[in-house]
Amino acid sequence: MRKQEYSAGMVKLSFWFSEFRKVINLINQGKTLKEIKVLNLEENLFAAPTQDRAIQIFNTVSNRAKSLDQSFYSLFEQSDIATQKIINLIAIMKTDSLFFDFVYEVYREKLIVGSDELADSDIRIFFNNKQLQSEKVAKWTDYTLKRLGTCYKTMLMEAGLTDRSSGNRNILKPILDLKLEQCLKDNGMELILHALIGVR
Repeated sequence: MRKQEYSAGMVKLSFWFSEFRKVINLINQGKTLKEIKVLNLEENLFAAPTQDRAIQIFNTVSNRAKSLDQSFYSLFEQSDIATQKIINLIAIMKTDSLFFDFVYEVYREKLIVGSDELADSDIRIFFNNKQLQSEKVAKWTDYTLKRLGTCYKTMLMEAGLTDRSSGNRNILKPILDLKLEQCLKDNGMELILHALIGVR
């Protein structure tokens, strides 16, 4: 997987599942992303409160869609909601290197050792390690890291990988659809597969 630069941009973003689903559905109906961009401006596809927000949602969700091979689009259409949410999470992992590392280094490790709890201290330790590895992350404020940690917890919860507890969250190991597993392997995305199912 090609590494992008670490970013704290996710603090301004959401899981945006229904928006992602709308874009994938329109692509499957033969629309291009350019056409969807115009539709979004004309019809406010995502019911955004402002045009700036509508543009931000489209840019984010279309980047997530573009990060996936087209084989995921037809699979998405045929899948149940739980699998669709995991495909959305996969697209988020593909477009955010730091979030990918978090799922791979923290969530995957929890599954491997059989721990069923994600604690705030796990998130703090992850960011402390990243600050030692990356000058860019080292410059971020505690406030930014706290917001980012909250955002990561929300992404996992929205994808169905943890419960909604406040504070420490219970980890819910996903049962991946075999077609999704195959799609990940076919596209050279074994690291993401390992992150989601807890494999060394």
